[in-house]
Amino acid sequence: MSPPLGGRKAFVRTFGCQMNLNDSEHILGVLLEAGAAAADRPEAADIVVVNTCAVRRKSEEKLYSYLGRLARLKKRRPFVLGVAGCVAQVRQAGLLDRRPAIDFVVGPDGYRELPELVLRAAESPVVRTGHSPDWREIGPEATARANPWSAFVPVMEGCDNYCAYCIVPFSRGPEKCRPAGRVLAEVRAAAEAGALEVQLLGQNVDSYRDPGSGLGFAGLLEAVAAVPGPAWVRFITSHPKNFGDDIIRAMAAHPSVCRALHLPLQSGSTAVLARMNRGYTREAYLELVARLRDSLPGLLLSTDVIVGFPGETEDDFEATLGVLREARFAGIFSFRFSPRPLTAAAALPDDVPLEVKRRRLVELQGLQKTIQAELNRSFVGRELTVLATGPSPRGAGRCQGRTEGNLVVNFDAPAGLAGRFVTVRVTGAGPYSLHGAMIPG
Repeated sequence: MSPPLGGRKAFVRTFGCQMNLNDSEHILGVLLEAGAAAADRPEAADIVVVNTCAVRRKSEEKLYSYLGRLARLKKRRPFVLGVAGCVAQVRQAGLLDRRPAIDFVVGPDGYRELPELVLRAAESPVVRTGHSPDWREIGPEATARANPWSAFVPVMEGCDNYCAYCIVPFSRGPEKCRPAGRVLAEVRAAAEAGALEVQLLGQNVDSYRDPGSGLGFAGLLEAVAAVPGPAWVRFITSHPKNFGDDIIRAMAAHPSVCRALHLPLQSGSTAVLARMNRGYTREAYLELVARLRDSLPGLLLSTDVIVGFPGETEDDFEATLGVLREARFAGIFSFRFSPRPLTAAAALPDDVPLEVKRRRLVELQGLQKTIQAELNRSFVGRELTVLATGPSPRGAGRCQGRTEGNLVVNFDAPAGLAGRFVTVRVTGAGPYSLHGAMIPG
């Protein structure tokens, strides 16, 4: 029996975070498993799937712009166009009204059904959304890795926290955890395929509980770190209110667990954190940072910050700047508040003027740039282990990679190093990257 999508080519475009990137690996993998071949651009594809992010309004606006370009392309050469992911789940059939060129809409729990949806969409538009209460397994056999040396491994999905600004509980649904045995099987498969690092993924990995044994995230992290092969183990994202000392101990006990952690702050004001429903105070966050650094020397932290949340005063904003000065993050993702549908904050008055949000964001990013430049300069003269990821955008004869602490390094090196560990002597630093030369050996 011939595969259902045999002879067709598929292209997947991704908007969003690491979880979205991993979802795209699943989307493409399921289509390839059904007989399709990968296309490197939409102009060469018979099936185009746009995997979407709904966390910020700007990302949704980018999606509609991109869909407009695809609609014009589709008039010149027909293909099946699908929208997947978080915007698909939130907007559902409304996407078909807004962009009639779309043939199918599929939420995060429907990716296993993609071959059937593609075939049905040839007859009429199809919408497949809704949340499954149980984990829907898509294993390594149906995962088209973006590269062979770095493997995303999902451990949980969804969120039960309902932070006031966050659409994830609606786009991804309630928390559900992947069985630990399946997580470990995928880590082992990635190691056998040559992965040098694995990254455990979830909207709130700290709250992981194995559905069978009740094993928590600290135990899962230790089990993953014990798998032979990958030199580096990472995980994202962590919620400060769930980050227990057992996780700190697990990180400290295993050198393969990278001394890098993404720990979203969102605001440095306890009053704003309460309105955001974050479940911790400014003081509790800084105490956690202190415990982490006491137990994990050399740890580099990154974070998320929102400016202009409803009711944020100048004092609230100054409190956020104060946390940046004290915590000294190696990197931040910072955004102006924009209300998202279905969230509690969408019902609050958006009372911080746009020009104030813009000023605060510029000031926040300026302070962070200074902190990053100072931090990065502290690495000049040191020799660092770097995982090379490919050619540097800074020009020919240079390679780019990342350190254990997730710092970007551009360095002089021969071509063809991607997917190898190398030693780099750091000779210079800017606010966003380090510069150096590879030490042969």
